[in-house]
Amino acid sequence: MGKLIVIEGLDGSGKSTQLDLLYKRLTDMGIDCKSVSFPDYEHPSSTLVKMYLSGEFGKEPSDVNAYAASTFYAVDRYASFKKYWGEYYNNGGVVIAGRYVTSNAVHQNSKLDPSLWEAFLDWLYDFEYVKMGIPKPDKVIFLDMPIEVSQKLMTGRYEGNEEKKDIHERNTDYLEHCRKSALFTAEYSGWQKISCANGDNARTIEEISDDVLAAVLSVL
Repeated sequence: MGKLIVIEGLDGSGKSTQLDLLYKRLTDMGIDCKSVSFPDYEHPSSTLVKMYLSGEFGKEPSDVNAYAASTFYAVDRYASFKKYWGEYYNNGGVVIAGRYVTSNAVHQNSKLDPSLWEAFLDWLYDFEYVKMGIPKPDKVIFLDMPIEVSQKLMTGRYEGNEEKKDIHERNTDYLEHCRKSALFTAEYSGWQKISCANGDNARTIEEISDDVLAAVLSVL
């Protein structure tokens, strides 16, 4: 078996940027690795995810229950593992992933009453890691970005056009619930949390990247 490292965080936390930087820094160090990202929008396995996020099953995230929505993402991950990186991983490769089962843990758990969070996480991890048989990460890095800071960053990304945000990104109440869920989930699941803000301002990309690299090297 290889190593699986996951970079997780709420929308606007800089996951894609940090994933790209991590891949470059590892390869520059001579460490062979493969980078994957979820959902896998380039392939048909993400069709249900795209329908869900575009609002075809309801305009609010809560219109699709946590268990149903989780299956959309789980199938996408299963297909990606079986077709594109499973053999590499099984032969000892290092895989770094932007989002994973961890995203279901954060976003779908937030739809539930906190009294149900532990039960949902136990169900989810059993469903994807045991029943479906996709790999469990060796390290999960949670990029913790306050919602008010991430909203400013996303608005800049979309050049002020709020309509470009998906049903998760535009719903700040939902994102606040997600952050509470994420902080609970990170603690419950043993993830490493990296703070991405100093007060009301985001830390620099380079500062965060240094912390991410140090966390990854600790398990390679």
